[in-house]
Amino acid sequence: MTSEIINIPAHVAIIMDGNGRWAGKQGRERLFGHEAGIESIKVAVEYAKERGIRYLSLFAFSEENWGRPDEEVEGLMSLISGAILEERSLFLEAGVRLRVIGNREPLPENILAIIDETEADTLNNSLLDLIVMLSYSGRWDILGAARRYGEMCADAAGKGLPLPSLDEDSFSGLLGTHGIPDPDLIIRTSGELRLSNYMLWQAAYTELYFTEVLWPDFRKTDFDMALASFNNRQRRFGKLK
Repeated sequence: MTSEIINIPAHVAIIMDGNGRWAGKQGRERLFGHEAGIESIKVAVEYAKERGIRYLSLFAFSEENWGRPDEEVEGLMSLISGAILEERSLFLEAGVRLRVIGNREPLPENILAIIDETEADTLNNSLLDLIVMLSYSGRWDILGAARRYGEMCADAAGKGLPLPSLDEDSFSGLLGTHGIPDPDLIIRTSGELRLSNYMLWQAAYTELYFTEVLWPDFRKTDFDMALASFNNRQRRFGKLK
């Protein structure tokens, strides 16, 4: 039974941490924990829909994660692509739009094909935007926006036109998350107290919630506790109220 929560965040982002430690506690390899974490993703998506959350972002694989052992990286890629394929029909039935954001250059071609097809198939779904951050980092995102602005300036200068103006809104429009509102709430599991290079620009005024629960154990009651914490906060955005 869910609690009385009036102030529902429009955009919740989750740093899904603790899969490896969870597996270690079971005496198993890290990939076993990642497999268990897929079930928690399904639970989170279902609960976000129940609660009326419009955007759910999941930090699935960071750019730094490419430095992990090949066996673990290959296993993660297989799990992620398999989960997208398995859930595609459910996304269509449930009104879920899949959006994948991150540096696509290192991603295998077969995974890119699965992502492109699923994004195209679910483009018109509007109940929940499920944003999977894959091969993503906040610094990569900011650098990419800066490069795009530099290209716009070079193009304008080459045509003898004024340089394009730049403010916070226009810079946000150059990020990989353009068109997606900044997260209202970031949840991080496993007890770690940091953002780990996740949506650094977008999280300027995001409420943060940390839980000791390891990601494979994260269920609706844990999600509900995070929403209840958010519900009790007063967001000032640097101003007085």
